[in-house]
Amino acid sequence: MEAGPDLHYARTSDGVTIAYQVLGRGPAVVWLPSLGNLRAQWRVPVLRAAYEHLARSMTLVLYDGRGMGSSDRRIDPNELDLDAHLRDLDAVVTAAGLETTALLGYYHSTTTAIAFAAEHRRQVTRMVLFGGAARLRDAMSPVQTQALLSLVDQDWDLFADTAAHAWLGWAAGESGRLVAEGFRSAAAPSVAKAWFAAAAAIDVTDRLPEVAAPTLVLHRQGERQIPVEVSRRLAEALPHGRLVELEGSSPTLFMANARGDLELVTRFLTGGDVVPPAVPATPPADGVTARELDVLRLVAAGESNAGIARSLGITVHTVERHTANLYRKIGARGRADATAYALRRGIA
Repeated sequence: MEAGPDLHYARTSDGVTIAYQVLGRGPAVVWLPSLGNLRAQWRVPVLRAAYEHLARSMTLVLYDGRGMGSSDRRIDPNELDLDAHLRDLDAVVTAAGLETTALLGYYHSTTTAIAFAAEHRRQVTRMVLFGGAARLRDAMSPVQTQALLSLVDQDWDLFADTAAHAWLGWAAGESGRLVAEGFRSAAAPSVAKAWFAAAAAIDVTDRLPEVAAPTLVLHRQGERQIPVEVSRRLAEALPHGRLVELEGSSPTLFMANARGDLELVTRFLTGGDVVPPAVPATPPADGVTARELDVLRLVAAGESNAGIARSLGITVHTVERHTANLYRKIGARGRADATAYALRRGIA
């Protein structure tokens, strides 16, 4: 199942064909799309593991937005506003026969999730939002983000590589290559450019008070990506919102602390209490610092020194220094020993 389960197709009210997938059983959750390509995303081990984990407890619905992936690419680039995204989501929810559903909004799709929840108060049970804002330009305004978006029109291949490696922090190995390919194959550059331009104008601030669903706003970004204040304002403006700041600085879910992220999201979406993912305490006798613990988790996840540096926003030299100190403290002779140590302590 390298490309995931079979694709189904929904038809929007304005005649656009939307590709979607359904897997698992239990209460439904729709994972709304950002820039991506479902078939390509399934080839990324971390993402495939996240999909499969969520599907053990829920009916997981995934889809490609209009102009993206396996959905209809013959679209009008001028029709990528919020209403268009809501038509996509409504078509998928209807085609999948979901009487009630939770929503997972990721980056640009957070506003779509908020607006849909405001309009369908009885249908949306819970929401998890990550990486967005009520006014998307607030999430897109940091200098690093603007520099990245400038590449869309200049060099599409460079944008895809930079988005995967420098911005999201994926290592330069096979997973990083696959993530970059997912971006590259997601849409035509002209559609992506129009998509980002339309996103910058989307503002659902006035709909926040209408959202009845309990909402978990998750934050894990360095200040160069999305400042925590943006996520905090969003959580505070939602009637039943709560912010949880996740450990680490890699601006993505299910990578730096995959198990903790998945347990938190699954527990919340299936009706449980919000319990931040546990950060296993290292015995004081080891003397491992919080930053060395961050390095250890990424070492155990198979990241290279360069990948760890990008994830934590530090230099490779600093990673090497932390690694040397870490190995000395835990008695590790190399990565294999360090990974075994992390697994024994429940840190990986």
